Amino acid sequence: MAKAYDPRDRFWRKAKKEGLRARSAFKLDEIQRRFHMLRPGGRVLDLGAAPGGWCQIAAREVGPKGFVLGLDLELIARLPAPAETWVADAFAPDLPERLRREGRAPYDAVLSDLAPKTSGVRSADEARSLDLAGRALGLSLEVLKPSGFFVVKVFMGGDFESFLKQCRQVFREVRVVRPEASLARGSKEVYLVCREPRRIPESSTAPDRSTPESGVGPGGFLTPSRPGVT
Repeated sequence: MAKAYDPRDRFWRKAKKEGLRARSAFKLDEIQRRFHMLRPGGRVLDLGAAPGGWCQIAAREVGPKGFVLGLDLELIARLPAPAETWVADAFAPDLPERLRREGRAPYDAVLSDLAPKTSGVRSADEARSLDLAGRALGLSLEVLKPSGFFVVKVFMGGDFESFLKQCRQVFREVRVVRPEASLARGSKEVYLVCREPRRIPESSTAPDRSTPESGVGPGGFLTPSRPGVT
């Protein structure tokens, strides 16, 4: 039986009590407690960061010597250091270069809680979710450190298994997680926690093979090849 939707459930109340901007902060908090991917002094990129709850958790974990950059199409109210926010399109073609130039890339972790505006058509919403996840995956492979983590939200169903397989091809370890704050609302969302993007031999990154078809991207990383994802 589906859980009744309660917009002010215990996670919402706890977030208000602790000064967190969104109940979704507890999803990242649980993932962090389980996998310890955010460490003191680390640099973190948060995609789809509004209203800033994930940035708050990330900033707490990396501490004053770390750095957290939150991106969103919406303006995010100012957050204290070490967090910084940009109003930016996470998938703009020139973003990777800007991140390297101004955003302190490469990162120890790239986080994506991106979600499409739902249409009410389940298959369409699942497809849009996977498209966003695929685009976030592509960006992460351009700006992560070799030892980095990628955490991304996806919805079960549709081509989920194909996307999971894709992540396992380009990361050394991938875990599927359903945080308690997601379960509490009966959500079909899960998070993939991916560690250490794979590098391919330097000989495979020769100019004549560095094409979209070859799957070789910037820095010698394997890149996504699912149709419709850039």
